[in-house]
Amino acid sequence: MRAARLIRMVLLLQSRPSMTAAELARELEVSERTVARDVLSLSEAGVPVYADRGRAGGYRLVGGYRTRLTGLGRSEAEALFLSGVPAALRDMGLADAASAARLKVSAALLPELRDAADGAAQRFHLDAPAWYREPATPELLPAVADAVWDDRRVAARYRRKDTEVERELEPYGLVLKAGVWYLAARAGEDVRVYRIDRFTSVTPLDDRFTRDPDFDLPAFWAERAAQFARSILRDEVVVRLTPAGARQLRHVTDRAAAEEAVERAEQAGGPDEQGRITVTLPVESLDVAYSQLLGLGPEAEVLAPPELRERFAAAAARMYGLYGLSGM
Repeated sequence: MRAARLIRMVLLLQSRPSMTAAELARELEVSERTVARDVLSLSEAGVPVYADRGRAGGYRLVGGYRTRLTGLGRSEAEALFLSGVPAALRDMGLADAASAARLKVSAALLPELRDAADGAAQRFHLDAPAWYREPATPELLPAVADAVWDDRRVAARYRRKDTEVERELEPYGLVLKAGVWYLAARAGEDVRVYRIDRFTSVTPLDDRFTRDPDFDLPAFWAERAAQFARSILRDEVVVRLTPAGARQLRHVTDRAAAEEAVERAEQAGGPDEQGRITVTLPVESLDVAYSQLLGLGPEAEVLAPPELRERFAAAAARMYGLYGLSGM
């Protein structure tokens, strides 16, 4: 542990002109007294650390000293590619590895390039969770992530509705979607998708698996996401839309389904004399369609099924009772 801290101190001093004892203590998560002892140990080992006295003083390396201890370890190199997703790194237990990797890269750069990482961090940030939702890190995510990195088979228990099932899985990859973690894993002949927060236990097995070289995680996820979006659209509604309603439909319901429905309607007959089009829209359920289409207000008229049209008529009557002209 102390040897790793001394190496990190050298890398920190190599990547910056100088650092105060307080700055080093904060970066290394130790006391300033420990920093002073570590500096003395480095000096005794032949590392030319110089202490500048005074209020603006600090520690620096003398004579352009360069350490050769900048080689990236495997976990550090893998974590470096995820360094733009800090929350994901923390969730998977890779924050320390990514920090070490960034520090080593910074130490290896020319002085005029060492602010590149900070410049990128100030210009790009990925905030994965959806609005109005408190992100929760699944307890077993680090264990699953370790198995993914190591190509190690796992025995897992998975909660499915009111029952638990046992599976032996080959964990291929992790996906973070709108704040929810998913695992793409081979079970038998098929690669399937599992929600990490539904695992109740994950036990690494002794053997590793051979990864299919043709497996493409982004392409796999895009295909499965599209399949899922289509699979939940089990009902249909018929809606007459004003031009404004046709433009807004994609913002209140499934975007792909809305765009396809509007395109089909425009190709089939186009708008009527009032500029309105009639679309047949796939929806998840009539309850979901009611809450979604209600947001379009008078820009949408539900024509079918009859029970949904009656709900909108009742809602319109209640709205008129609130905003009618009788009291004016």
